[in-house]
Amino acid sequence: MELLAVVCLCLLTWSGTTFAAENGPDVIKMVVKEGDDAILPCSLSLRENIVQKLFDWRKDGPKEVFLYDDGDQYNNGRTGQDEQFRGRVSHFPDQLQFGNASIVIRNTKVPDSGNYTCDFPRLQPKRRGLIELVVGAAPEPSVMTLDQTKDWALLQCVVKGASPKPQLQWQDSGGNMVPAKDPQVTDRGGSYDIILQTTVTKTDHYRCVATQEEINHQVYAETYVHLNAASPEPYVTILNQTKDWALLQCEVQGASPKPQLQWQDSGGNMVPAKDPQVTDRGGSYDIILQTTVTKTDHYRCVATQEEINHQVHAEILVPGIGNSGADRNIPGSTLLLLWAQLSWFLLVFPVVLV
Repeated sequence: MELLAVVCLCLLTWSGTTFAAENGPDVIKMVVKEGDDAILPCSLSLRENIVQKLFDWRKDGPKEVFLYDDGDQYNNGRTGQDEQFRGRVSHFPDQLQFGNASIVIRNTKVPDSGNYTCDFPRLQPKRRGLIELVVGAAPEPSVMTLDQTKDWALLQCVVKGASPKPQLQWQDSGGNMVPAKDPQVTDRGGSYDIILQTTVTKTDHYRCVATQEEINHQVYAETYVHLNAASPEPYVTILNQTKDWALLQCEVQGASPKPQLQWQDSGGNMVPAKDPQVTDRGGSYDIILQTTVTKTDHYRCVATQEEINHQVHAEILVPGIGNSGADRNIPGSTLLLLWAQLSWFLLVFPVVLV
């Protein structure tokens, strides 16, 4: 259904305008992304039945794209089609009666870009249609931080295999252009590899924007840079403890960017905690996270700063939960020995009840 809709759109758009006399045909420009199908329109203005006619599609002059001659065509055994288009080009048989000689090129590739002609060589006067096809490859940029200190960061944006040649630009979170070095451009026969580097001196989200005006395409990739980062280790302590529970506290001071704190047991399982107490000191954060535990174990407080890909933890042992007194500390073997001694004593020295 989608293909039919596209075909109908092309017919409505181009019917009656594709052809002109050989002394001055109009040129129709079409733009598609690599991998998409391209429908090249070609039709007689009088909607003459061409089932028994001959029409010939060529690219850049000599390359045979598609030829139809009274039902005989490349897809049913006819030879002569250029290898580049073999198995990828077809026409619309049910539209021939309406004078429609349009073709579709499937799974377009960048080398398919060029000038196409649609000829009816046996008609008088001769008719020719001209199509300029632009097939664009639009890969997404790849961004990374090449080097960083507490005061600056060197960012790099890379685009590979783009066609037509894109314009790259670094921008901050407000969409303002960030000055960059001259781009490094490698031309691989109409396909371009481009590297653009910039040095930034403030914490922000930065994006590299790749624009290809010829195919009306724009794409970007984003990265976050945090300068003057501080990653202090957490400090953990036992605030209070009974035989049944212990109140633990984790504290981080002066962290930037803001970390996420989490309590975990020795198995790495998250331990439920109270809401964190957060103090913002102008982009530097003091955070306290408390939890109550009810079993003896090693517990750790994990501080994670995703923006700078940093994680650190501190650990503490909570002993003695579940022991109510000295009797609970007596081993079972000792209790058995004491009972045996008491039984012997009662046998030797019976107690007389009066």
